Amino acid sequence: MTQRIAIATSAGYAELHPDERPLLDALRAAGLDPVVEVWTDPSVTWSAYDAVLLRTVWDYFLRYAEFTEWLALLDKSGVPVLNDTEQVRWNSDKQYLLELREKGVAIVPSQVAAGACLREVVAGLTGQEIVIKPTVSGNALHTVRALAGSPELDQALAELPDLVYLVQPFLPEIQSAGEWSLLFFDGEFSHAVVKRPAAGDYRVQESYGGQVIPTDPPADVLATAQAALSASGPTPLYARVDGVVVNGRFLLMEIELIEPYLFLPQSPTAATHLATALATALATRLTSKTS
Repeated sequence: MTQRIAIATSAGYAELHPDERPLLDALRAAGLDPVVEVWTDPSVTWSAYDAVLLRTVWDYFLRYAEFTEWLALLDKSGVPVLNDTEQVRWNSDKQYLLELREKGVAIVPSQVAAGACLREVVAGLTGQEIVIKPTVSGNALHTVRALAGSPELDQALAELPDLVYLVQPFLPEIQSAGEWSLLFFDGEFSHAVVKRPAAGDYRVQESYGGQVIPTDPPADVLATAQAALSASGPTPLYARVDGVVVNGRFLLMEIELIEPYLFLPQSPTAATHLATALATALATRLTSKTS
């Protein structure tokens, strides 16, 4: 019997992002029946599906409480979720970076600050160019780059919402060399890109004018990214590992296990690779249930 897969998306991409649509054909070719569903639609019966694949739920951080309640609903329904809801919860707050640092993963130097502590942390960095970003966020929302101790940063701090933040040094290598994104499906490397910001900017997202360049990673970058992924826990179905090379060393910026953009247009085999991994995972799960 063909297994029906709910492809969870956000209302803004109710028919899935155009770059993700080749995945639907790849899933069908793998013998699955994909159906795109909006994750906030209360009429969806998630338990009617054999699995839920999180894809373009790109508004989850804007509706974080609702999102965590939805994950609890999926857990209660018993439907398999990919990636696993426990991993998704862990990955939804960038404070996981500090956990990975404790496991020996080289990360971009980071401090966590909440509320009034944010100003205290920033005060200790006077004269340094820094980046402040919420631990739960996306697409550079509420992200600030400025010189610590400057009037510009003081004004920006006054306008930031009361959230928990990461405070990091600004790395000029992002502007000069770019930010790496390495894609893994079922733990196996698929493809990589380098993202470069527009001239004068530091944000690599295409919505801010950033460019994406398909690139084969050097062996040391690939090995370090693979090690960081391994340290994050059980092998996920899909993962994107982002980082920057500083003084010849790959520093982890984040591991995306929730709804990462997968750069499918940059790799002609990526959609098939992911679809095959999903079909294999579901077949393995079905076999274990019946044995």
